[in-house]
Amino acid sequence: HRDWFFPPAPPFLPSSSRSLAPRAPFPSTSRSYKPYSPADRRPLPAPRSRSRSPHPSPEQQSPQPPSAPRLRGWDPRYAGVRRGDAQAPAAAAAPPAAPQAVPERKSPPASALTLRWSGMLSAAAILLCFASLLHRNFSLHDQVHHLRGQLGAATAKLQSCIVVMDSSLDMSSVFSYQSNDEFVPSRSLKNFSLLLSLSALYAPIIILKYIDLLSRLRRSGGSEVAFNKRLAYRVDIFLSLHPYAKPLVLLVGTMLLIGLGGLALYGVTDDSLSDCLWLSWTFVADAGNHANAVGFGPKLVSVSISIGGMLVFAMMLGLVTDSISEKFDSLRKGRSEVIEQSHTLILGWSDKLGSLLNQICIANESLGGGTIVVMAERDKEEMEADIAKMEFDMKGTAVICRSGSPLILADLKKVSVSKARAIVVLAEEGNADQSDARALRIVLSLTGVKEGLRGHIVVELSDLDNEVLVKLVGGDLVETVVAHDVIGRLMIQCARQPGLAQIWEDILGFENCEFYIKRWPQLVGMQFEDVLISFPDAVPCGIKMASYGGKIILNPDDCYVLQEGDEVIVIAEDDDTYTPSPLPKVKEAVYIDIVRHERNSQKILLCGMRRDIDDMIVVLDAFLAPGSELWMFNDVPEIDRERKLIEGGLDFSRLENITLVHRDGNAVIRRHLESLPLESFDSILILADESVEDSAIQADSRSLATLLLIRDIQAKRLPYKEAIGSDGFRRSLSEGSWMGEMQQASDKSVIISEILDPRTKNLLYMSKISDYVLSNELVSMALAMVAEDRQINYVLEELFAEQGNELQIRQSDLYLREDEELNFFEVMLRARQRKEVVIGYRLEDAERAIINPPDKVSRRRWSPKDVFVAIAEKE
Repeated sequence: HRDWFFPPAPPFLPSSSRSLAPRAPFPSTSRSYKPYSPADRRPLPAPRSRSRSPHPSPEQQSPQPPSAPRLRGWDPRYAGVRRGDAQAPAAAAAPPAAPQAVPERKSPPASALTLRWSGMLSAAAILLCFASLLHRNFSLHDQVHHLRGQLGAATAKLQSCIVVMDSSLDMSSVFSYQSNDEFVPSRSLKNFSLLLSLSALYAPIIILKYIDLLSRLRRSGGSEVAFNKRLAYRVDIFLSLHPYAKPLVLLVGTMLLIGLGGLALYGVTDDSLSDCLWLSWTFVADAGNHANAVGFGPKLVSVSISIGGMLVFAMMLGLVTDSISEKFDSLRKGRSEVIEQSHTLILGWSDKLGSLLNQICIANESLGGGTIVVMAERDKEEMEADIAKMEFDMKGTAVICRSGSPLILADLKKVSVSKARAIVVLAEEGNADQSDARALRIVLSLTGVKEGLRGHIVVELSDLDNEVLVKLVGGDLVETVVAHDVIGRLMIQCARQPGLAQIWEDILGFENCEFYIKRWPQLVGMQFEDVLISFPDAVPCGIKMASYGGKIILNPDDCYVLQEGDEVIVIAEDDDTYTPSPLPKVKEAVYIDIVRHERNSQKILLCGMRRDIDDMIVVLDAFLAPGSELWMFNDVPEIDRERKLIEGGLDFSRLENITLVHRDGNAVIRRHLESLPLESFDSILILADESVEDSAIQADSRSLATLLLIRDIQAKRLPYKEAIGSDGFRRSLSEGSWMGEMQQASDKSVIISEILDPRTKNLLYMSKISDYVLSNELVSMALAMVAEDRQINYVLEELFAEQGNELQIRQSDLYLREDEELNFFEVMLRARQRKEVVIGYRLEDAERAIINPPDKVSRRRWSPKDVFVAIAEKE
């Protein structure tokens, strides 16, 4: 019956209200289940009290006098009824008010704290119950062992009494007491170890669970960070900063598991502590060892240790797997350190890398191979795949690729930058100013290496104006090679002297003969005229003077005597293929008349717009004879063209030998080219236009199209040239022969094409319609030579400069008389009368020149159409 919760109505209420409907278990309120409408708008009824029966209206209810007698046996259960009854008239008398939104009440913090403390106490009670059960079990187990021990002792007493009655009994009692006394502290120690292991296991869990609650009670405001978050942050920092943090944490966890498991086993078994620790280690190492445990306590502890061992093994397996994966990933991406010495370091990646690697591999062949390290901001696997596609023989040289940024010191140390014998910085493809700015930052990074640099730095620049700034930053460590300037000067020299491009390829590359500088003590005291014929396998061409601080002089006077410390500059096949020998027997050089040919004015056409075309104009003005004309043909308007030249630093008033002629047009449109007098030009230079300079294929396609159009237009305008065929009949080379027309036009004027892609070289070589200049390959050759020996850069600078010495092609009649037989040494002595150094020759029917001839003592009859290659002063 539910009257215990809803007692009968108190006697002070009317009897009518006590005899109403049956009691409801919960207070009820009147609700209307009909939909609300404006017509039903009427005053809200008075709220009903919480009593079991509804209250009568205020008119029917008689007010209670203030001095009503207090009922006997006042019960607090009726307080709610009285409060509701007392508030009912006030509520009924109050006017109806609009319903207001009651804010949602939040549970007070005290209730939450009470729940947490109750949970904590419940967990503690469960833990204590579990501990008491374990203690009871272990106590019973200990009592059994104790009784067994006493039984064994009594048996021993009984047996000893048979032998010796009195004395044995006394001694057995003593032993019994001693054993009993020793057992008590041992048992207490085992209980303590068990309790210690349980406390050490559960204490961190309880502390981590409720430490946040305690810290929240302590702090006054809410601005402080919770302890759990701070602890997690410290652990994260520890694992991030220390590289061996994870293995250390795993080791500490394993030792704790072995220690706590050993203490627990010591508490539940009769073994010694050392045996329990070893048994705990076996459970951790092999989870199947716990199958031999006997008893509830040992089984429970052994299973717990085995579970912990499986977790430790899983974490260790994951850690080892991650470490191996990271190591292989580091090796695959090129993050490992390079342990090399005296290697060549290349920083950056460009289309010149293939030719550069080929030249360095050829240079290292005499040493049995070497090591080249390439570091660029690319993936290692991609770099290795691209290098593998390059079709050249490494010749025993190992190429190591690493991924990294040359601007970061850590990446530079990773490739052993301080131990490299040469560092080559390649220019980026794209904007010249941005490429040179990046090269400048790389030089700054290299000069900031604390260990210092053993080798020198070779920097490829794109603009000549930035060379001074790079040398200012790098100091004596830096050698610069300005790609555009080198190619521009080579084009000008080749335009003046057809066939010079092939000679430059032979001298710059390591495939044939190149420059070497070495000291020979046995030559000290000899004149340079005698030094010239002292090397049967090399051609001396200059001296590095020690008395002038290592100044390099090409083509010195014959009377110069070598001093102590001087070095000889030669052109040889390799640095170990030549050595001085006794002077050979040669004819005395007969004096010949020295004829200085007067320079004739020339008419040169420049097709295309180049970034440094203002520098080319200055060089052409220094090379050409007075009265020469320089025609500029490109699609840049004349006003903008002159403005660019002035901004580049060109002063038109200082041009003494040339006159500029401007023409507007597109070099790949035939009708624009036909408006030019192409048949009247002595030399035509086809430049890689700056509008397509970033793409080598597009630039070469444009240059090749311009070349073919110009040759075709020249062939149509020039008269046919007849030749005698193999059958003895005369025929025109142009009749039905497109190649013949090209060759006929080539005899009239020289066309120099700037080629960026090496694959275009073969097309021009097979057609024989252009004396080409291969830009990227020549620049790579120059970079390789300067990387091998930085002193070669001074030789190249003089050969490329407007003043001083240069490579020239000479006719044989300058040195020889008709029907005269001379060997190469005698020709060299004849050339010394003109103060020139002959380094090679090209025969009439040969396709290529021979630099540093192997046979210099055999005499031969020279043809008037043979030419010699000499180093001579600029005319």
